[in-house]
Amino acid sequence: MDRFTEIEVLVQIVEQGSISRAAEVLGQSVSATSRYLASLEERLGVRLVNRTTRRISFTEEGELFCSYGKSILAELQDAEALIGSVSHSPSGTLKLTASTSFSLLHLMPLIPEFTRKYPRIQVDVTASNRYHDIIETGVDLAIRTRRVEEDSSITMRKLAKTRRRLVASPEYIGEMGMPRHPEDLERHRLLIYMLADDPMRLHMHKGKSRTTINVTPVLASNEGQLLMAAARDGMGIIAQPSYIVQKDLEAGRLVRVLDDWDLPQLTINMAFPARRHMPAKTRLFIEFLSDHFKANNYEDIWMS
Repeated sequence: MDRFTEIEVLVQIVEQGSISRAAEVLGQSVSATSRYLASLEERLGVRLVNRTTRRISFTEEGELFCSYGKSILAELQDAEALIGSVSHSPSGTLKLTASTSFSLLHLMPLIPEFTRKYPRIQVDVTASNRYHDIIETGVDLAIRTRRVEEDSSITMRKLAKTRRRLVASPEYIGEMGMPRHPEDLERHRLLIYMLADDPMRLHMHKGKSRTTINVTPVLASNEGQLLMAAARDGMGIIAQPSYIVQKDLEAGRLVRVLDDWDLPQLTINMAFPARRHMPAKTRLFIEFLSDHFKANNYEDIWMS
């Protein structure tokens, strides 16, 4: 019998909890499914599944072999996808996730060009300021600014570094004056992004000088785009990464505040499942995004 089908049968029996449901998922008869299982057990010389008239349970050997079987099937699927991408136009749904700001400013402007280049790839973007489990949600690529991933099965690749900047509208500075030292921020209206690390304190340094400013915001939010709108309207000073504020600075809608002082920098990373054979759709988008960032010299601009 086909060894891969035997493995697939065992994996489906474990996942579905019964031979009949496994047979339904595999599109074959219950008797055929039972024969594949019996053939696998005979070849291995061990019982993998304990069968009764009411339920089935799995032996220690069955659970162990199933864990290896899942890895084997995943490798086979990856190999087929890799070879298929060489001889055919890459296809499938590419699931991306990033913050709302990054999605609006740096993903959405690129996706039309990407889908024109690869018309058989459909893109699914989840814009969220909370980090979702990549494996559990089936995400192909996540854009994140945290330094490490808790899950060792996730690979991280640097996309760019960026400063965080204090900025405000010219109208606000005209009304309240330009701060000259971090301590001056205590008399200013501040807009705070609540999902930042330690949001109620601004840790700043200039050369060997370091200071921490405790913040009482006039406006706080978990959505950076709401705060950016408030900053453009002259409501106060905001601390945001350069990749969010750069276009507003270039257009004169915002100006830099205390730019000779530094806030902690951020690294923008691409995070994706660690697989020996990366799906073509993911590999192509990583290359596409990386090339775009390098061509536009974003890191140098955002760190200056």
